[in-house]
Amino acid sequence: MIHDAQMDYYGTRLATCSSDRSVKIFDVKNGGQILVADLRGHEGPVWQVAWAHPMYGNILASCSYDRKVIIWKEENGTWDKMYEYTGHDSSVNSVCWGPYDFGLFLACGSSDGAISVLTCSGDGHWDIKKINNAHTIGCNAVSWAPAVVPGSLIEQPTGQKPNYIKRFVSGGCDNLVKLWKEEDGQWKEDQKLEAHSDWVRDVGWAPSIGLPTSTIASCSRDGRVFIWTCDDPAGNTWTAKLLHKFNDAVWHVSWSITGKILAVSGGDNKVCALL
Repeated sequence: MIHDAQMDYYGTRLATCSSDRSVKIFDVKNGGQILVADLRGHEGPVWQVAWAHPMYGNILASCSYDRKVIIWKEENGTWDKMYEYTGHDSSVNSVCWGPYDFGLFLACGSSDGAISVLTCSGDGHWDIKKINNAHTIGCNAVSWAPAVVPGSLIEQPTGQKPNYIKRFVSGGCDNLVKLWKEEDGQWKEDQKLEAHSDWVRDVGWAPSIGLPTSTIASCSRDGRVFIWTCDDPAGNTWTAKLLHKFNDAVWHVSWSITGKILAVSGGDNKVCALL
């Protein structure tokens, strides 16, 4: 079973991961695909893969039931392990790279209830910040906020560099959606959003061009997809709107690059595009 498939930034390479413990990379050109790498390093089903921004090179992260996160890098046409993280006590279910503006850093959500943020210092060393008990029973998904400050598109420029805040959203087996932000080098819970009645399977923070509204999508085993919006510049007031109720569990949500179309996939074997 293939659990995830992700195109790279340019849309010319496809990474897949599978229950056979492998991560595979294909060149996708002229309507066909050619297998270029078969990456072996995990000892259990691999749940998810994520490409880093190409300004850092060809870098791919993978996470697995074996409790490991592996970061792979291509050098001179050969893929090798760049870093292996073994700091979780249970299955690692989700990996997501942060906005490239902030550097090379990765959020990882695990069934042990913790979320880890791995940051590359540039000399090959990785700094680890761990949020223990982020979600009781387990964390299923993580997604970063865009680096664009809400409202920056319509506000008059002051000549000052905007004060970017690192933020991400997570979903867990406690039926909660949680927002996290970095303060003084530490990660703090910012908001707790309650609407789902079963495990939250996926969350997606919508891309932004600097409009005042922040938007997050969440989906759950309860069959519901919620859209959370915040017009408050301080980010304190979030409103939930039920986008759709499906007859089966909903597994994944994915925003278009403009943040205006949401793709949703679920247990009914269908993919829906919702406007």
